Amino acid sequence: MSAVQCEVTAKVATGAPMSVFERYLTVWVFLCIVVGIVAGQAAPGLFQAIGHMEVAQVNLPVGLLIWVMIIPMLVKVDFGALHEVRQHVRGIGVTLFVNWLVKPFSMAFLGWLFVRNLFAPMLPAEQLDSYIAGLILLAAAPCTAMVFVWSRLSNGDPLFTLSQVAMNDTIMVFAFAPIVGFLLGISAITVPWSTLITSVVLYIVIPVVLAQLWRKALLAKGQAAFDAAMARIGPWSIAALLVTLVLLFAFQGAAILKQPLVIALLAVPILIQVFFNSALAYWLNKVVGEKHNVACPSALIGASNFFELAVAAAISLFGFESGAALATVVGVLIEVPVMLLVVKVVNGSKGWYEAR
Repeated sequence: MSAVQCEVTAKVATGAPMSVFERYLTVWVFLCIVVGIVAGQAAPGLFQAIGHMEVAQVNLPVGLLIWVMIIPMLVKVDFGALHEVRQHVRGIGVTLFVNWLVKPFSMAFLGWLFVRNLFAPMLPAEQLDSYIAGLILLAAAPCTAMVFVWSRLSNGDPLFTLSQVAMNDTIMVFAFAPIVGFLLGISAITVPWSTLITSVVLYIVIPVVLAQLWRKALLAKGQAAFDAAMARIGPWSIAALLVTLVLLFAFQGAAILKQPLVIALLAVPILIQVFFNSALAYWLNKVVGEKHNVACPSALIGASNFFELAVAAAISLFGFESGAALATVVGVLIEVPVMLLVVKVVNGSKGWYEAR
């Protein structure tokens, strides 16, 4: 990639300022909770019919919505930026260490500690394993598109952000299923490998291929055409996510009404892992001597999640009414306000970071 191409790609990667949908995602998710619960109680037959629209254990409406969620985000990812990895070996090393060797395993531990032990008396016993599975799915999928937003808000190096996202997405194709399968296994949660691999193919491999073909076709028409397409399809992802959440909470409504404390309890291990992993990545970058504008996106991608994939995999593996699906949605609920807090912390601590 030439210097000019790198500059253009970096500008595209950093993206426009957060849209109204992105900035107030927590509000929209809360509204989806209310709408979904009310609709599910008012028309249970309709949602049961939607739930039965399956082929090979894949719910067709949800499968379509997940593709609409994921593909526009993956169009932004430039796998041609992988060669930029060598310019920030230390920062990339920290990111990969936290994302793949710390984050999923620390979440499995937190799930065991809080869900299976400390909070167990306050949670439905039959859903404990499912809640832990949802937390593991959430932690095993590093953030993709939203990291571009967090990086821009923290003045992160755009080429580093682009290269680390491309690297994580490449690894995710191969590592997501083995890590999830291993952690579910040691958590005594049985999931058929065929179902897990099917989820990876449907919600990672195929979307990546389609998104990259679409990206190539758009860029062939020029940068202006690509930018216009990104502006046009950007809202699709959030809209599809919100519709999916309405469906999910229509199925979860009865359980939530019975035990409304569940969402708050599930948020505790998620919040702890966000702060722990972001702090660890930020500190490790300081230790190895990386620049602040590299440490920021490294810390942010170490803390946030590819929650669209996690929701899709949870529904595919465990179903709409599962605790796993609910746990992943709690991650969606707290993503934006928590990540904005992390952005504020890394921006405000620049003086400490650069002090020798």
